[in-house]
Amino acid sequence: MNFLAIDSSSSILSVAISKDAEVLYTDTEAGMKQSECIMGCIDNLIKKAKMKPDDLDAVLCMGGPGSFTGLRIGYSTAKGLAFSLSIPFIPIPTLYCMAFPYLACGLTLAAVEARKNAWFYAVYHKGKTVIPAADADAVKISCKIASLNAFYNEKITVTGAGAASLNESMPRDLDNIIIIDAEKRGFSKELIAIAKNEKLVDNYNEAMLYSGPDYIRKTDAELSLSKKLD
Repeated sequence: MNFLAIDSSSSILSVAISKDAEVLYTDTEAGMKQSECIMGCIDNLIKKAKMKPDDLDAVLCMGGPGSFTGLRIGYSTAKGLAFSLSIPFIPIPTLYCMAFPYLACGLTLAAVEARKNAWFYAVYHKGKTVIPAADADAVKISCKIASLNAFYNEKITVTGAGAASLNESMPRDLDNIIIIDAEKRGFSKELIAIAKNEKLVDNYNEAMLYSGPDYIRKTDAELSLSKKLD
């Protein structure tokens, strides 16, 4: 199947296209300019694959958590394309995508930077969720890592867009029990791998078209409104 995948959950704008068994992708350090870059990246990649938009079978994007603005950009772009092409729109949890390359290896912690010295994170062990997506500071996450190491007697791989910053914020006495994947990259290829591996199009639910990102934490606007209503 031919998929278009969009990862705009961090400062790296990552777009991938699968054409049968081939996967083409591009990673761009877009920062705050994702909305300006995203359609150009998609158009260039479709042309590089020698495809037309009508050749796509589904559009995939990060389901959250991640950058509030980035997730909205990814969702609106992916939904717009899915609606216009009458094909499935499928969001996939961000942390699961980031952990996916390591799921068969053992303990894996995927992390995305949140604001206010905190990270969104989740932990998996051999494909199963051990700690679902949560919001915590480095101290709490460090305690979780130490407890997991003691329970499973395994090192834990820390990966994702927030892996490097989280590693810098954790105590150095954890260095002997963690493996850091701090490569700065996007995860659009993982979106495609998951969609194919788990045959998500076969189980497509049209209600996804009316879903929104899983932010985990309320936005500042929501918090401000909540305070006014209290």
